[in-house]
Amino acid sequence: MAKGTTVRMWRRTIVVLAVMIVLGFGTLVVSLFRLQIIQGEELQTRAVNQQTQDTSLSAKRGTIYDCNMKVLATSADVWKVVLDPNYIRKELVEDKGMEGIQDTIAQRLAEILDLETADVRALMEKQTYYAVVKTKVETDLKDQILELKSELNLGNAIQLEPDYKRYYPYGAFASSVLGFTNSENQGVTGVEASYNEYLSGVPGKLVTAKNARGIDMPFQYEQLVEAQDGYSLVLTIDEVVQHFLEKSVEAAAESCQARNRACGIVMNVNTGEILAMTVKGDYDPNDPYTITDEADLAAINAIPDDEEHQEERSNAIRTAQEKQWRNKCISDTYNPGSVFKMVTAAMGIEEGVVSENTTFTCSGHYQVADYSIGCWKTAGHGSETFAQGLSNSCNPVFMQLGEMLGAQTFYRYFEAFGLTTKTGIDLIGESNSIYYKADGLGATQLATSSFGQTFRVTPIQMITAAAAVANGGYLVQPHVVSKVIDSEGNIVVSNDTTVKRQVISEDTSARISAMLQETATTGTAKNGYVAGYRVAGKTGTSEKIDEWNAAGRKGEKKYIASYCGYAPAEDPEIVMLVFFDEPVPQNGEVFGSAIAGPPFAETMSEILPYLGIEPKYTEEELAKLDISTPGVVGLSQEEAQTKVSNAGLTYKVYGSGDKVVSQIPEQGKSIPKGGTVVLYLDSASASETVTVPDLSGLTLSQVNTKVSQAGLNLSVSGAAVTGGNAVSDTQDIAAGTEVPAGTVVTVNFVDLEAVH
Repeated sequence: MAKGTTVRMWRRTIVVLAVMIVLGFGTLVVSLFRLQIIQGEELQTRAVNQQTQDTSLSAKRGTIYDCNMKVLATSADVWKVVLDPNYIRKELVEDKGMEGIQDTIAQRLAEILDLETADVRALMEKQTYYAVVKTKVETDLKDQILELKSELNLGNAIQLEPDYKRYYPYGAFASSVLGFTNSENQGVTGVEASYNEYLSGVPGKLVTAKNARGIDMPFQYEQLVEAQDGYSLVLTIDEVVQHFLEKSVEAAAESCQARNRACGIVMNVNTGEILAMTVKGDYDPNDPYTITDEADLAAINAIPDDEEHQEERSNAIRTAQEKQWRNKCISDTYNPGSVFKMVTAAMGIEEGVVSENTTFTCSGHYQVADYSIGCWKTAGHGSETFAQGLSNSCNPVFMQLGEMLGAQTFYRYFEAFGLTTKTGIDLIGESNSIYYKADGLGATQLATSSFGQTFRVTPIQMITAAAAVANGGYLVQPHVVSKVIDSEGNIVVSNDTTVKRQVISEDTSARISAMLQETATTGTAKNGYVAGYRVAGKTGTSEKIDEWNAAGRKGEKKYIASYCGYAPAEDPEIVMLVFFDEPVPQNGEVFGSAIAGPPFAETMSEILPYLGIEPKYTEEELAKLDISTPGVVGLSQEEAQTKVSNAGLTYKVYGSGDKVVSQIPEQGKSIPKGGTVVLYLDSASASETVTVPDLSGLTLSQVNTKVSQAGLNLSVSGAAVTGGNAVSDTQDIAAGTEVPAGTVVTVNFVDLEAVH
């Protein structure tokens, strides 16, 4: 072979090799550039994900306290049960040869956690290191799972991670304010929702490394980011005041059979702090998805539980749940009715178009444009002053006052009292009001608006306006949270009093309060009277006219019965509104004062002493005031009789013996002046009882007679002191109950003339 040919071949070979080397290294460089520069971040993330596992660590939700630091909502320790399917397959089945262990784990775990075995077994087929079996597992079940792990030597097959479960120690108590949390520990309603960002805290994270087989590497490869627990809330709610309100509203709602629930609010007139807020019927936030309304349950159960009706049934359940979660105090609008007359009266006095002595005439109706609009008293009130018109709750007086004010002025005050905007209360779900602006207030609309019809406001708007009437004219912003605090008690956020504006003068406020005090003492609001306290109050019986019109003005006309008042009238501290939606008519009528007045009076009579507000009794009240029963147990019969007589009481003696072994009423219990203390001289006689008679629908003298004949003592409340036409309404011990002789039965009286 020629030498030149060999050289050329070598040269070609070198060129080919060089090209191949350049192409090879070029491809490698391009691949490295693509992998490290273009896809580097993505591949690095994938590698980290394959080699590590992130476990979210729950943050402990903050506690909710009442204003006296009583716990209303807290987070209890529970557990999350997690399976590691990869560990089970590789470590237990492949390495240790534990055949059938997956079925055993599934069966035993399902038994403990009340799950389906097949569902647990299916989790083990997943290609993962982390499969949640169940959350919110209580400690007793956790202990059983630990025993199972130890018994079967399961290692990391089952893991128990700390978690938290929301717990409300008082059950349904204040549920409309507190709200509840969902399965993710996030607030759904109430302050749980509105303050969720403060309460929820920040979840932590545990990052663990895995080896090539997916097994946990030693702890030095772990990285822990601690969870940050949530802040706590201190509410303005007072647990004691809340209990007083809930008890009275619930009992009255059951008595009047309120078909569309009932609500109540107690607020500090000067600060806007909500001391109590309740909606009945409500729900238990520990079990919020269980429907409590019997009528709703019956309607749901009437829907067949089959595939064809599944959507209809689900929608009905959801509607019923949302209804019971809805806070009626802030989310529902209503016609306030005659309660609103306190606001219209304040407009008139402030503008100077009327005074207390301005004279009006009520014939039982008033002609407005083409309509004759009636007074609740169809016979009319005749000639009356403005103060008397407010006390009589006379519609014609207020229709004329509306004309005097005019649409522009009426609307200006309506807006100033905060009735055209949301109050800004720190709860979710507050609704807007529905009203006519000045240019929409024709003669008829202005006339009916003047006594609380034609427009709709929320209960929280109405009580906020009433507070402005009471406190010197200052519109304050209501709130339910006093402050947000950290784990050391340091204040993170403080909700101080917010005064939006002054609506009326202090002089006007004082004059309206004096008139409303007379209304609550001798006028149409006397069923809210509380002996010893100067209550300023106003009743309301408003028609649900929109619904009646929508029904073609046919069928039953429905009403709302309410009472709004504050005390003490001369220096107001608290204002309260109670509200009963669609009470069942009695003898074809709804009497707002008879329905809403007694629960208002009962609650006020408990709240005012609790808050340390001293009573100031009139001579008439003192004459009827209950006294404390003296203690005579252990004394001789003669000594006991003398002590009882010296206290202004009478006595009856039962049994035989040297000394008094028991007495009714017991020492310290209230008993009316002139009442009877029963003295028992032996244990046998002390076991004898008498039957409580039915004391409803009677005059005071008739009740006195029946109680005396039964050998009982009578204590009266409500309109018995001031009402000229008072009849007994309720009794605290049910008729037919067997009680010891001398037991005190408290009977509440209402005045049937005070119907509006």
